Amino acid sequence: MSDEETADTLAHMSLTDPGMPAVQRSSSDLDLNPPDATITIGATVPTGFEFTAAAEVKEKLSSCCKISKDRGKIYFNIPVDSLSQVHRLRSVDNLFVVVEEFADYKFKESKEAALEDLQQLAGKLPWAHALHVWQLNTSVKKKKIRHKQQNPAKGSRQGAAAELGAGDALAVATEVQQGSSQESAGQEPVSLLEESSEEKEDGSDLMATPSKEKEADEISSPGSPVLKYRVTCNRAGDKHSFSSNEAARDFGGAVQEHFQWKADMTNFDVEVLLNIHGNELVVAIALTEESLHRRNITHFGPTTLRSTLAYGMLRLCDPQPADVVMDPMCGTGAIPIEGVSEWSRCYFLGGDNNPQAVNRTANNIVSLLKKCQNKDSSFSWGLAVDAVHWDIFNLPLRTSSVDIIVTDMPFGKRIGSKRKNWDLYPACLREMSRVCRPGTGRAVLLTHDKKCFYKALAKLGHLWRKMQTVWVNVGGLHAAVYLLKRTYTKATAQEAGLSSAEQQVSPEEERD
Repeated sequence: MSDEETADTLAHMSLTDPGMPAVQRSSSDLDLNPPDATITIGATVPTGFEFTAAAEVKEKLSSCCKISKDRGKIYFNIPVDSLSQVHRLRSVDNLFVVVEEFADYKFKESKEAALEDLQQLAGKLPWAHALHVWQLNTSVKKKKIRHKQQNPAKGSRQGAAAELGAGDALAVATEVQQGSSQESAGQEPVSLLEESSEEKEDGSDLMATPSKEKEADEISSPGSPVLKYRVTCNRAGDKHSFSSNEAARDFGGAVQEHFQWKADMTNFDVEVLLNIHGNELVVAIALTEESLHRRNITHFGPTTLRSTLAYGMLRLCDPQPADVVMDPMCGTGAIPIEGVSEWSRCYFLGGDNNPQAVNRTANNIVSLLKKCQNKDSSFSWGLAVDAVHWDIFNLPLRTSSVDIIVTDMPFGKRIGSKRKNWDLYPACLREMSRVCRPGTGRAVLLTHDKKCFYKALAKLGHLWRKMQTVWVNVGGLHAAVYLLKRTYTKATAQEAGLSSAEQQVSPEEERD
């Protein structure tokens, strides 16, 4: 279920919908969670774009964000009935609802004492509020899945859907195995569950014992199946006496004892998150099963850029209505496709020298167009985006015809090589300067080959001025996003590929 579908369904769903499970309709739970109750939502975002994500939340939800000490996370408070709007955020990867947050948790020095504290903590937390939000989210997804099962696709579309489902499953499995990449020292992302050999295998219903806490009684209701869960621990810092593995194991065991849930590492219903960064401890429940960055791309390439990272890069250059935005090395088209989804009043142009990459971009554009037409039957005029096969060294565009350039430059690892980048980067910047509007043009460029980029930029400093640098984590690589401004200086005849008679010099002085 896509983030847009989830958001649309949540927006039309009452918190007291009689079709929701009995757990949500208990009187005590509803008293604790009125429609205007405030909840704390956490989100993982591309590392380096925390402030960009906070600006989007402020703009779209009118909520101020707290940037976590642990890079790549933000927190904000919203009313429960605004949950649907959270799924429409473009800059967040994963969402979770906070059970409890401790800004300065006192971890015991010995391993045994610290782990015992975590076990006792599980039974003291106010779970009901967060589980209410989780259940609301889950109910929407289950209804959507049942609807799709009752209306299966036919013919080739059915086979294509099955193939895509297998691919998504593989991608999710890979993502779970890799975890969230963190460059912080001492960080150990680990998912671990307490295994129980005494659980029933016949699928029969189990209920919490009467001696359990009030929250456990609310979650387990007569006739409802036992929930499956897992605990994921992300720990950063080198001053802890325990490992992520041990924290997840002991805290997970206490959660199982508290709720009488069944541990399952792969087919789980509830994912409990234990985020530890230094003395900061956050216990949360995941609201997304797969990252929200998987929203637009259906045809992947070897270096497909995350949609959330593409959004952050685009937002950095602040596109305005009627701007022409170009990605000269578009790959699978993640940047222009993300751009036209959010800034529909701009024109986006993507190109690549690889015909296969251009075909992938075209297929992704077609998929997005079908998705838009399914949501709105009157949407038949198309999208303001095109894909072109071209040579980056000789773009088939008029001089000064592009307002913004946003691209993911080759790192020299999976595509190309660092040796080739020494010639590629200066040539690209030179040709980009020709097509970009002097004085007002901007460029946002992502690269891991920072040394080569600085050398190329130094050669063409009269054409490009570096305005800002954002350090990001791309698949575990410490990369950089550079915001450049096109100066008023015209390229020389040799740089622009023009004759001396065609070369013109602007009389205006260069401005900052």
